[in-house]
Amino acid sequence: MSGTAPTQLAGFDNVVKKFVLDRKIRAAQLAVMKNGKILLARGYCFDDYSRTPAIPSPTSLFRIASLSKNITSAAIMRLVQDGKLSLSAKVTQLLGLTPADARMGQITVLRLMQHLGGWDRDASKDQLWLDHTISAALDVPLPIGHDDIIRYATARQLDFAPGSKMVYSNYGYMLLGRIIAKVSGQPYETYIKTKLLQPLGITRMRLGKSLKSEAATGEVGYESQYTNKTVLDTSGTTVPYPYGGFNMPNQDANGGWLASAVDLVRWTLAFDRPGIVLNSTSISKLVAKPEIGVNEYGSWYGGGWWCRQVTGHLNTWHNGSMPGTFSYLARLQNGFSYAVLFNRREESGTLDYDTIDDDMNKVKVSSWPTTDLTSKYF
Repeated sequence: MSGTAPTQLAGFDNVVKKFVLDRKIRAAQLAVMKNGKILLARGYCFDDYSRTPAIPSPTSLFRIASLSKNITSAAIMRLVQDGKLSLSAKVTQLLGLTPADARMGQITVLRLMQHLGGWDRDASKDQLWLDHTISAALDVPLPIGHDDIIRYATARQLDFAPGSKMVYSNYGYMLLGRIIAKVSGQPYETYIKTKLLQPLGITRMRLGKSLKSEAATGEVGYESQYTNKTVLDTSGTTVPYPYGGFNMPNQDANGGWLASAVDLVRWTLAFDRPGIVLNSTSISKLVAKPEIGVNEYGSWYGGGWWCRQVTGHLNTWHNGSMPGTFSYLARLQNGFSYAVLFNRREESGTLDYDTIDDDMNKVKVSSWPTTDLTSKYF
């Protein structure tokens, strides 16, 4: 292990230790924040003595997968707040699309943020993972880009009427990234860094690359038992799934960011402290209940967050998952936030990674430490 875990927070530390040991995870991180103070920051590595362990530091970078979505949603709300965009704007008009399905004209920016756009990845597959199919359908060489994915999807029918139900859509968030770039006049990553991250003093976060040789300084390695035919060229080479089995740059707005756990808990201040990045009105709009109402659990999908009202407080959370990555970020009652990151997701067996939030929520804290680690990392 690396980093700091005060004795008062040993319960959280022990949850992640057990999680790592049970699953033999090579790289993990945990950060805990309370009322804006970072109180715990650790890196973890399972060592079976078969090789020299690479213990991640609290600032090592991980792919965070779909935790990227609340970053993208916040950027949309910043454009709205600055008067440059409307949540009711039609996506086809913003991006100049001529769809095969006329119902696509009913897709607004807000519907994209809330996964109400009309695409069902179980019915017609996830467009962000169809590189070989799209390459063949459009007769374009690998690697394909955002424009190819959009051309492919726009030429097909929607799976349901926009606004009629919520179905999780990576493609919808990819489109939001293109809207951010077009409306702001800046590359998507540049806008996020200058308008959202810099005001919080976050400098490490960046978009990830596909290959191990392209890894950022301090980025962990990713593990998966699966392989795939590369999507980065036409060679047909079989590669480890996390390294060329999918195109990381194409995932940018829906799942392409790199961050550390301390970066992510720091990022939650964008929603907990109005005025730094977003004002109170923007935050309220971002987490508002969608037109379809709440689900059977009393939860709903706001902009990039699952939301639920709990004891007078709005809890928000999200996980992220792709080959070689599992991540979880939560903003809970009493000013408590935490992030936990792993360099592998569950691929077989019975040790479900989705239990991490249940295990963390069972921890009881009798007294919180007073030492603030924020200045150590920012």
